Amino acid sequence: MNVVELSHVSKSFGDLRAVDDVSFSVAPGEIFGLLGPNGAGKTTTLRMILDIFKPDSGQIAVFGGPITEAKKERIGYLPEERGLYKEVRLETVLVYLATLKGMDPAAARRRTMDFLERLDLLEHRHKKVGELSRGMQQKAQIIATLVHDPDLIIVDEPFAGLDPVNTRLVKAILQELRDQGKTVMMSTHQMHQVEALCDRIILINRGQVVLDGRVDEVKRRFAGNAVIVAGRGDFASLPGVLRAERQNSVWTLTLAPGTTPQAVMRLLAERDDLLVERFEVALPSLDDIFVTVVAGEQGTGG
Repeated sequence: MNVVELSHVSKSFGDLRAVDDVSFSVAPGEIFGLLGPNGAGKTTTLRMILDIFKPDSGQIAVFGGPITEAKKERIGYLPEERGLYKEVRLETVLVYLATLKGMDPAAARRRTMDFLERLDLLEHRHKKVGELSRGMQQKAQIIATLVHDPDLIIVDEPFAGLDPVNTRLVKAILQELRDQGKTVMMSTHQMHQVEALCDRIILINRGQVVLDGRVDEVKRRFAGNAVIVAGRGDFASLPGVLRAERQNSVWTLTLAPGTTPQAVMRLLAERDDLLVERFEVALPSLDDIFVTVVAGEQGTGG
């Protein structure tokens, strides 16, 4: 059973079609990336899953059926717009939010203290939220999202305001949750974090799904006609190489139309003056794919 399933979901606000016939599913125990440019419909989609907005058409199932109040207690949500009570002490507000999700106060306090220690906020627990730095407030929001041990975690820009050390820590926590069988839906503009974390992605543009699949499959789908070769010798001299870029002993060879990586591999095997230590098809980054797809959509959409 999928944890989240959308089937032909649409939502309009006046004349604006924010979400247009969107379908996808999210499986248990995966980190799922919901991507798209600003205004693409990502946040509207998340809010429909959470029952904040009602779809105009289509069906949304969460944990196998319509959303209920009991199911909402099994969800942790980190919104893009942060909203902890700034005049309340950090420990107090986190325990309070956990009890709103059905936790016993004693258990909520134990979980809160564990998270405060892990995220290096324990010594700040008596401070008001508004007295914390931006990065500390972001970590506090993450604790509020996770403290009640949800089965579905929905995070919108989870790394905003975090330094590299805390970014690595939050990534490790999300990976641990996946390994425990939890399901994570992540929306972010940081494509390198998506590459590092996500099992599957969809890309929404102008309210429609324009790309979906496993991250490794998507990258292979957009692989250009280029190879990476490491070794000794002048690889730029190979027939069929349109452009060669070198960094130390690693070459990126852009191939001429009609030249395949397999043909280059055969040529290399025949050359005694070249020593090959590594050979692979060059895969684009998700950032490159994002730009290619969105720009192509904008070019065709007028």
